[in-house]
Amino acid sequence: MKHITYSTRGTCARQIDVDIEDGIIVNCSFMGGCSGNTQGVAALVTGMKAEDAIAKLKGIRCGAKSTSCPDQLAKALEEYTQA
Repeated sequence: MKHITYSTRGTCARQIDVDIEDGIIVNCSFMGGCSGNTQGVAALVTGMKAEDAIAKLKGIRCGAKSTSCPDQLAKALEEYTQA
């Protein structure tokens, strides 16, 4: 199992922790951010292939910000898949 700790940029959440096994997200949690939203995103991506989560989350914006917590999760997963 691979553990990722990602420091976010431009969002209320400060950090994302993700555990991936055989390309599948087995655990995801956000530190900070909108609790209900980040818990919901984490629950939805658990059991999903990392590549599928990237495709669904990449580019999502939060209001006028150029990024969002889901977009930052996609960036963390991209780093994992490119490593």
